[in-house]
Amino acid sequence: MRLKRSSALHETVELNITAFLNLMVILVPFLLITAVFSRMTVLELTLPPLNSGDSTEEKVELQLQILLYPDSLEIRDATAGRIRQFDLQNDTIDWPQVREVLLAVKQRFPEETSVTLLLDPAVPYKRLIEVMDHVRSMETVVVTSLEEVELFPSVAIGQAPPRVQGEEASE
Repeated sequence: MRLKRSSALHETVELNITAFLNLMVILVPFLLITAVFSRMTVLELTLPPLNSGDSTEEKVELQLQILLYPDSLEIRDATAGRIRQFDLQNDTIDWPQVREVLLAVKQRFPEETSVTLLLDPAVPYKRLIEVMDHVRSMETVVVTSLEEVELFPSVAIGQAPPRVQGEEASE
């Protein structure tokens, strides 16, 4: 006796993708509408040249540096030394005094536009951004209006040298 194969096994079945397409039609616009588009601000940084110590120029120019340590901020000239040091009070920087010093430096060297930020590895990123914002420009009152004064917009970043023991307590 021979078994007959059923003819139902050879019938082709079509995939019903209508439900999937309906889901995509609804899901794609929803995701596009609810997507968060972030706005990023890009600051151009210039790194100091590798052969900065090999310059043979006789004219002495300002090489402004700001050294950031976890407990202090120091403004200095690379050739002349320390200009002023500010100790952090309650983990904040006294910005009005820092601005006065930076404005005095800018008035003495009006053509200078660059500053080098030298950071200790323990300095938080938020403080770096805060210092960069304050160093690039400041607002001053001229007559009755508030004007933005450009200080040092060209910012270079590097690693701060380790402090010498006697240096911490000075000033």
